[in-house]
Amino acid sequence: MSIKDELADELRDAMKAKDAPRRDVIRQVETEISVARSQPGFTGDLDDDLYRQVIGSYVKKMDKTRQEYLELGGRGETMAAKLAFEVEYLSRWLPKKLDEEATRELVREAIEELGVASDEKAAGRVTGHLMKRHGSDLNGAVVSRLVREQLTAG
Repeated sequence: MSIKDELADELRDAMKAKDAPRRDVIRQVETEISVARSQPGFTGDLDDDLYRQVIGSYVKKMDKTRQEYLELGGRGETMAAKLAFEVEYLSRWLPKKLDEEATRELVREAIEELGVASDEKAAGRVTGHLMKRHGSDLNGAVVSRLVREQLTAG
């Protein structure tokens, strides 16, 4: 079953169950798909790849926004919780990324392989090396943060 069909089924179910958070996030994904398709020069198909790309972009934006709400403390808790639900719910249609500990191990190996321990200026080189080899399995923001941590820790 395609992602589009799964989302349509999920939307019907959410509406019947009066599950507003689920209904709203599915509608937002459909809006994001419409925006992507209306961009000048769009020539792609309405397929799972487009849905994964749009969902991935949306999840990334919402996760970043969630972090900003968390920094507000109590004032941002409600929105942060809403966005956390959206990120978690939509992540099931995205390829799985390595967790932080597995990523940390790859960072250690890359720094050792490149021989750049304690060289803070090599962060871009290490990150590029990892993303080239394992990009689809890694969260770029996590890689960047862990590389900087490892290089500054020496």
